[in-house]
Amino acid sequence: MTNDTKSADTDAISPDSDRRSHSRLDRRKNQAISGHLELLSKMSGHLAGSLDTGETMQKALDLIVQFVNAEGGALFMLDDDTHVITCEASVGPVDIKGITLKEGEGIVGQCVAEGSSRIVRDAQHDPNFDKSIDEASGFKTLSILCAPLTVQEKSIGAIELVNKSDKDELYSETDLMMLQTLASAAALAIHNARMASKLVQQERVNRELELASEMQRSLLPDPRGSSFPVSGVNLPAYEMSGDFYDFFELDDGRIYFSLGDVSGKGINAALLMSKTASLFRCMGKTIHQPSLLLATINRELCETAINGMFVTMACGLLDPASGEVHLSNAGHEPPLIHAQDGTFTEVPASSPPLGILPLEAGEAGITDEIFNLDGGTLYVFTDGVTEGDLADGGRLEVEGFKQIIRERQRLPATERIDAVVTVLRNTGRARHDDITLVAVQLPTT
Repeated sequence: MTNDTKSADTDAISPDSDRRSHSRLDRRKNQAISGHLELLSKMSGHLAGSLDTGETMQKALDLIVQFVNAEGGALFMLDDDTHVITCEASVGPVDIKGITLKEGEGIVGQCVAEGSSRIVRDAQHDPNFDKSIDEASGFKTLSILCAPLTVQEKSIGAIELVNKSDKDELYSETDLMMLQTLASAAALAIHNARMASKLVQQERVNRELELASEMQRSLLPDPRGSSFPVSGVNLPAYEMSGDFYDFFELDDGRIYFSLGDVSGKGINAALLMSKTASLFRCMGKTIHQPSLLLATINRELCETAINGMFVTMACGLLDPASGEVHLSNAGHEPPLIHAQDGTFTEVPASSPPLGILPLEAGEAGITDEIFNLDGGTLYVFTDGVTEGDLADGGRLEVEGFKQIIRERQRLPATERIDAVVTVLRNTGRARHDDITLVAVQLPTT
């Protein structure tokens, strides 16, 4: 009976002992969870204060390595286009920032590709472990903890921790759980920083485009009214225009005018347009022969034009006293002379566009066409006019342009230009090319 009593007493003690053991475990677990939540809060505060992606990644890694008590760590990011994974932040005795690997390559690559986490307790004998960094640095990787950085179930990278600071310890499932949670918070912070950086970059680009557009508009001549012989319009299809026109008076009363169209779209075309327009205004003040002026501009463009870009350009000099025009055309859409009797005459190009080949002024290169307006009007325009879309889905074409002009022949040149622009603008369709048009006509008395 004594033995039975002892046995009963022993059995009675065991549950209490288990309760004390579970209590200690619960306290340790609660402490870990409390520290975990504290770090999450700390991380959120630190990371929310930075919009710099690189700084955000380094801060996140520093905090995680410290909390998980790792000897070192690295944060890798995936490039969606190249599928290359690059180390963007590094902590520990060996700096591996900048190293790259392919998606699916090595332990980190597999975590990124599969969106899964891994514990490697014996790295040296793991077939997926790459020993090249250890061999090059002298560092020995014993154990690895790796978790993907995921946003909306998409892997954008991974965090890899190596060796517990106490090398006798190994990473546990609890460590993995903590890393997964911290990696999720870090991934969201990095994603937000990236988005903020893109917004800032986009805002900067938009501002630069706005300033560039203002600069382009400043190159256009100020309207002089219907009493001035030259009038024009430029409507860019996008923020930047590859078309340009200009006119100015010389000291002797003659008027230089020009219109050009740069090949291609975007910033490069806009820059080449600005350069060509500036060359015209600068050199035209001393070179009073259109063909020679275009040949001189061509030499400058041939020295600096890139990527096969070129400029089609028509340039003319009007003598208001006589109505005589000297017009030179380098690869541009043929300007039209609309005579008083209603007929149209084309002035074809005498040479290729500018910026392609060396060209001289004269019979073997760029030539001048000399004619008198005799009460008529000269129209110079880009293909954005003749190839402009109409409301019915067709194109204006040269004949459509002529028809608009014929119907308004007795109106001032400025109103005829407005009529053409109105037809091309009010189509309900997006424009895909710039619209630029110049009219040259002696004012009626």
